[in-house]
Amino acid sequence: MVDVEQKAWPEGDVTRVPYWVYEDEEVYEKEQRGIYRGAVWNYLCLEIEIPEPGDYRTTFVGDMPVVVTRGPEGAIFAFENRCAHRGNLLALENKGRVKDFVCVYHAWRHDLQGNLMNVAFARGVQGEGGMPADFDKTRYGPRKLRVTTLGGLVFGTLSPDTPPIEEFMGEAVTARLRRVLHKPLRIYGCYTQVLPHNWKLYLENVRDTYHSSILHTFFATFKFSRLTQGGAVLVSDSGAGHSSFSLIHKGGKEEEYEKEKLRSDQNLLLKDPSLLDVVDEYGDGCQVQIVSIFPGFALQTLHNSIAVRHVLPKGPDETHLHWTFIGFQDDDERLQHMRMKQANLAGPAGFVSMEDGAIGGFVRRGCAAAPQESSVVMMGGSSTGTSSSRTVENAIRGFWKIYRKLTGV
Repeated sequence: MVDVEQKAWPEGDVTRVPYWVYEDEEVYEKEQRGIYRGAVWNYLCLEIEIPEPGDYRTTFVGDMPVVVTRGPEGAIFAFENRCAHRGNLLALENKGRVKDFVCVYHAWRHDLQGNLMNVAFARGVQGEGGMPADFDKTRYGPRKLRVTTLGGLVFGTLSPDTPPIEEFMGEAVTARLRRVLHKPLRIYGCYTQVLPHNWKLYLENVRDTYHSSILHTFFATFKFSRLTQGGAVLVSDSGAGHSSFSLIHKGGKEEEYEKEKLRSDQNLLLKDPSLLDVVDEYGDGCQVQIVSIFPGFALQTLHNSIAVRHVLPKGPDETHLHWTFIGFQDDDERLQHMRMKQANLAGPAGFVSMEDGAIGGFVRRGCAAAPQESSVVMMGGSSTGTSSSRTVENAIRGFWKIYRKLTGV
């Protein structure tokens, strides 16, 4: 715990970020209240994960366990994974299909919307015990979330004040998401990566366009994505939505990368160059794109590999990163093969994002004895808006803009 007098945010607003914000227990609790249970859209799952009535998927909104269901009429519902009686988990599996949810502890029954439907032995046994005569089941039950969908994604919020998802994300960022998620999805695979650091470090990294061709040797060496390539960084007015993208490399010598003498400037070759093949699915020459939605959602497109990343906090110093690799139901055999092969670009052992999994731990270790110090987030000045340059930190500053508004930190 950091001393109270040390918890002042440094001058510079969102251009300086104090290191205590990544490790303080009190801050973590403020995040749970102000962000996850506040006026934001939390990513829950893919619609395709609950295709039929009775299908359910469990997830988390911050620390709160959540069940997402498909109702009898096809509507999607989400509610706290907590029995109305003694707080036991209602759903014990990650996914499944049920008619209703019966708590294993005392058999209290809830429907697919989370409503309490039946109390075991409510009238007692042999005329004794049971619930009071005026007990009203409708007054008891887990908290329910408002649900919305966009491009096959399911989001939920506990707050009545959360604006429509397109407004929350911003028009320009919504368009970049719809660019990719424009037809029925299919799932290629999923896994969870455990990260030994605070969740915010990973989300900053997602929005950090400056690092991509410096940290990632693969990106710069094979001209997969360089800062000299065309592209842009888009940030919504609130900071909630962000998208960064780069265009296909046109060839030619790039003196900027040579003179910087970067670690990325290495003479490496691929034994299987077909890993770099790309089908221009959208006809716009864009080969790399990231979309993020505050607080914990990211959509990546690396050539023809598409993945949803879900960032889940597990205390101040641990994060679970859930990856779901996706494509489309009409993928032909060539695209299926490419998506599976290019899935090796990302993930905990990927050619690219292996470093992303490690760097947050390096930061945590580096600033362990300096909670009163702060990072310098000044690339591109102090703007939190859109930029045609990717040598900026606008999107990171946008993250801290909405973070500070919601938490009061």
